[in-house]
Amino acid sequence: MTTVNKQIPTRERLIFALDVPNLDDAQQLISQLGDSVQFYKLGLEVFLSGHYFDLLHELKGAGKKVFADLKLFDIPATVAAAVRQLARHEVDFCTVHGNDSMLKAAAEAKGDMQILAVTALTSLDQGDLDDLGFQCDARTLVLSRARRALALGCDGVVSSGLEVSALREHADSRLITVCPGIRPIQNDDDQQRVMTPFQAIRDGADYLVVGRPIRTAADPAAAAEAIQADIARAL
Repeated sequence: MTTVNKQIPTRERLIFALDVPNLDDAQQLISQLGDSVQFYKLGLEVFLSGHYFDLLHELKGAGKKVFADLKLFDIPATVAAAVRQLARHEVDFCTVHGNDSMLKAAAEAKGDMQILAVTALTSLDQGDLDDLGFQCDARTLVLSRARRALALGCDGVVSSGLEVSALREHADSRLITVCPGIRPIQNDDDQQRVMTPFQAIRDGADYLVVGRPIRTAADPAAAAEAIQADIARAL
């Protein structure tokens, strides 16, 4: 079993992806989930609802943690300005999906917020990486980006669970690993590189991002609690 960061409260390791189109749907899910979720990911869909910061402040006021998954990609000065704006709202994590100069600019502007570098989207398989012009496999790409991100002042990476054991073996132990594409059962959606909650934590993931398996469940809170139980069992 890979050593994990024991400073992370167990129930904060599950990050729920609140990917919904409007404020009413978001608030309904938050109410349904109650204490089963302590950490929320707010991405592009809810950002475009027009209520992003209302929702962010509501979550923070309820004592929840917030991951702004906006995958910032622009000239370094613009990325830095956006990071400073997010930090003002007491966001916990923010994603940057850019080159070294963008990552460095984000790290220098982050304040108390933690910056996560996106490595390779979990919806991409090797054929997709080949089409994008990467001359390596996903594992090599993830390791390279993780090492550079940490050296540039970022705090961690977003990575498939399939690469997390290699990150734990070959990257600095300070690196925060956040793993999307987590599926408790057989997967048939657009995620290509997936892993179960139990195995991802056993391999060394610090945080797991789960969306559809909770959001579309008949009882979202029960689905979240089942994943929480898997996480606790793996530690």
